[in-house]
Amino acid sequence: MKPPRIACLFLPMLLAACATTPSIGSSGAKTVATGAAAGATGENVNSQLEHCPQSLGTLSIMEEASQPWLQQMSADYRLRSTVPLLRMIVQQSNCFVIVERGQAMANMQTERALMQGGELRRTSNFGKGQMVAADYTMTPSITFSQKDTGGVGGLLGGRIGSVASLLTGAMKSNEASTMLLLVDNRSGIQLAAAEGSARNWDIGMMGTFFDRGVAGVNGFSSTPQGKVLAASFMDSYNQMVRAVRNYRAQSVAGGLGNGGMLRTN
Repeated sequence: MKPPRIACLFLPMLLAACATTPSIGSSGAKTVATGAAAGATGENVNSQLEHCPQSLGTLSIMEEASQPWLQQMSADYRLRSTVPLLRMIVQQSNCFVIVERGQAMANMQTERALMQGGELRRTSNFGKGQMVAADYTMTPSITFSQKDTGGVGGLLGGRIGSVASLLTGAMKSNEASTMLLLVDNRSGIQLAAAEGSARNWDIGMMGTFFDRGVAGVNGFSSTPQGKVLAASFMDSYNQMVRAVRNYRAQSVAGGLGNGGMLRTN
């Protein structure tokens, strides 16, 4: 394998900015959600993702676009919808079959309207009664996401901490906590809820030294916050799968929705 061509001027002492020839499947650009999914087949699936030998039902994923956390993630980290990420994770796990209830739904309706209007061929086979119902709905949310939450120097304290801060510069942790809710679409009952979390470190080696006038380079190996959120959502999903594998329906004396046990006078 040929080494990448460096499109920059090499400055050994100052770590000048440079660029390499783009490579397909670069490991540096990946999150924990890797590879692909096609039906029940997964390709290059993360070994940490839970897997089910048999699907538990059909699932739609609905993201509440008006929620403040989504707007904040878009403004602070330029992150977009969590739905594509979660859909691939779910399909790779084979625990649920994904059904479309998002943006592509409009295209599905367009094809049906064309069929009804006589614009499509008679053999196109777009008719009523073909769409698959979603047994469950999964709703994602971000409960906590923070960049630069702590440094090594502060953790160690004293002179050792001061030395560590000098050597590592901006060695800060990025943390995230996420939630997934699973609801039965027929009854409206919440079947499961799961919390997940993840952390990584941004390491700016000799950052303080450079920042004080030598090169002005700091945190050159920083990891985007989006990768932490992806890991947190995978953790949330893994937690949920482990719970639903041992699912037992809740029961209320007298039946669900018939007044409950907390009676009023």
